[in-house]
Amino acid sequence: MQKKIFTISGMHCASCAIVIEKTLKEAKGVEEASVNFATNQAAVTYDENQTSEHALHGAVAKAGYSVVTEQAVGEHAHHQKTEKELRAMKQKVTAAIVLAVLILILAVFNIKFGLEIFGYDLGVWLQAVIGTIAILFLGSDFHKGLLKQLRHFRANMDTLISLGTLTALVYSFFAMSRGEDLYFETGAIITALVLLGEFFELRSRGRASAAIEKLIKLGAKKARLITPAGEKEIDVEAVKVSDRLLVKPGEKIPVDGEIIEGVSTIDESMMTGESLPVTKKTGDLVYGATINLDGALVMEARRVGEGTMLAQIIKLVTEAQTKKAPIQKLVDQVSGIFVPVVLAVALATAVGWFLFSGNLAASIIPAVAVLIIACPCALGLATPTAIMVGTGKGAEEGILIKDGEALERAKKIDVLIFDKTGTLTKGAPAVTDFLLCGGDFREKALSLAGSLEGLSEHPLAKAITKYAESEKIAKLPVKNFQNIPGKGVVGEIDGERIIIGTTKLIAEEKITVGECAPLVARLENEAKTAVLLVKAGKAIAVFGIADTIKPDSIEAIKKLKEMKIESIMLTGDNQKTAEAIARQIGITNVLAEVLPEDKAAKVKELQAKGKKVAFVGDGINDAPALAEATLGIAVGTGTDIAIEAGNIVLVKGSPLKAVEAINLAKLTFKTIRQNLFWAFFYNTAAIPLAAFGFLDPIIASFAMAFSSVSVVGNSLRIKRRNS
Repeated sequence: MQKKIFTISGMHCASCAIVIEKTLKEAKGVEEASVNFATNQAAVTYDENQTSEHALHGAVAKAGYSVVTEQAVGEHAHHQKTEKELRAMKQKVTAAIVLAVLILILAVFNIKFGLEIFGYDLGVWLQAVIGTIAILFLGSDFHKGLLKQLRHFRANMDTLISLGTLTALVYSFFAMSRGEDLYFETGAIITALVLLGEFFELRSRGRASAAIEKLIKLGAKKARLITPAGEKEIDVEAVKVSDRLLVKPGEKIPVDGEIIEGVSTIDESMMTGESLPVTKKTGDLVYGATINLDGALVMEARRVGEGTMLAQIIKLVTEAQTKKAPIQKLVDQVSGIFVPVVLAVALATAVGWFLFSGNLAASIIPAVAVLIIACPCALGLATPTAIMVGTGKGAEEGILIKDGEALERAKKIDVLIFDKTGTLTKGAPAVTDFLLCGGDFREKALSLAGSLEGLSEHPLAKAITKYAESEKIAKLPVKNFQNIPGKGVVGEIDGERIIIGTTKLIAEEKITVGECAPLVARLENEAKTAVLLVKAGKAIAVFGIADTIKPDSIEAIKKLKEMKIESIMLTGDNQKTAEAIARQIGITNVLAEVLPEDKAAKVKELQAKGKKVAFVGDGINDAPALAEATLGIAVGTGTDIAIEAGNIVLVKGSPLKAVEAINLAKLTFKTIRQNLFWAFFYNTAAIPLAAFGFLDPIIASFAMAFSSVSVVGNSLRIKRRNS
């Protein structure tokens, strides 16, 4: 199966998207198709053994539309197309407004020139010519759309606009022959206002979809390749895996890779949403498009092109914007039958008014108003524009919402389960306490421990070594080093036997813990691992080591309480250890001693009680639980950001980001509901008003344009949410 996303030209409304989607779904070999009116894009999943991308393009053409195939390197096709359309639309709108103003002046002031041509005053002929140019030529896209749809016995927004303006034009020529009131200005002004509305709508949609373009522009354009002959500047597209690259202060990291020389601070805000720079040294991973702030680095390329984290983020956001939220299916069904119903209402309006008044003009004008006011653009834009802005805003903050369904799921959540390790905690042991109990100076004791543990690769040894290095303690020479697996290390420093190990090792060595005993008991009660330092047969200090909680874990739980969402910590730790960690964070509900394979079952148990459960995990070990949960929030590891299991992916493994993700998803879905309410309300209220003659066609065209722009404007408010 292959999945392709391509840009479509010629869509004017939601019903256009429905027609194309239906045509693609009917094509041989197509498993799924989704067409987004707001982005002008189609996402198609198909069997390449049964069909091809070229055949899919043919299906779009058969429906009366075309696929945009030109795409400049490094640019986003939709953005390019929008810019081109905006320029052309601006010229057309300007011409339409000028003509509409001229014809309005002629009609309102009933200007006569006293010069008759074929029995009609020049002023009347000017109205006819200007009206014809405005309606037939400047509004030609509507009429082409009408003919296109007629060939397939379908109707869309073009049908309504075209019929409305052509009716005004044809009737005006008929009225002109009979010396009755003319409506050339009605058709011309309607055309101008509809075009003006489309211009504002197109510009707003461009702003709504700007997130992807912004992400693309973040990428570096050049890289400094280190060769035997020296440094050479190349295009970033030419970088290959294993290439050595030099990154100077102030430059962007060109691709994903590993630092092999140098120390610097990196601004990763564009990827994680965090403003504070991160210190990076030899062995650390760096990501393309992040900014090297203050030190020269030599890095080795690890992932290039489509494999970089930035490329995967862009892919995820693009796919999210083409996928539809479940609520959109209802909207599509309504939009699909909406236009035919409106045509029937317009015909009934014309017949009813003619039977009531016997006046052709009195029957034509309300019918035209019905046709114009009923265009379902606002309905078609309500959901996709909110999703576009919401997913774009999320990407800026390091929150990748993978589809519209995630938005609907997020609004229901009442329980949030955090997998402890790597989510609420840092996932690596660290020294939390260093306590003296034997009288030695602190620096001396720490120097002994750091020197001995520096020779071990055990995680606890690394934690002690890192702590000693942070205190800038000098290392001492060690003799007769011995590693005792799972228990500790032994060696000689300055002729004295030094032991560092667990209470089990100390007991086996028949060493009395002495004054350290109460300290060991306290640390163990706090769910910390106690590691003793023994010198000359006497315990002189104890280290407390634990998987430390992340700085923002406490704030995340506090915010969830304010949102009335229950927090649960899930872990494989024993109950005592788990409860001690949970107390530090502020969580009262703990699921302890849970095996990895049982995590999904715990989610099911809560769901069986009627709970809507969100699960936050690392996306690899927790895949079954993420898939089982109502909402799966996967923590990105930096090695594979495109985690399949979660509905939402967090670029940075911060629990606070999980809270922000739910808030953003709820806000986006709330915006969708607001948009749909006003779009439905607008059409429900406006059509009867037009049918009963309370809305002039010109006012109707203005209201129709305003409704679409207001829906997009409401969606854009998501951008202003506080991070």
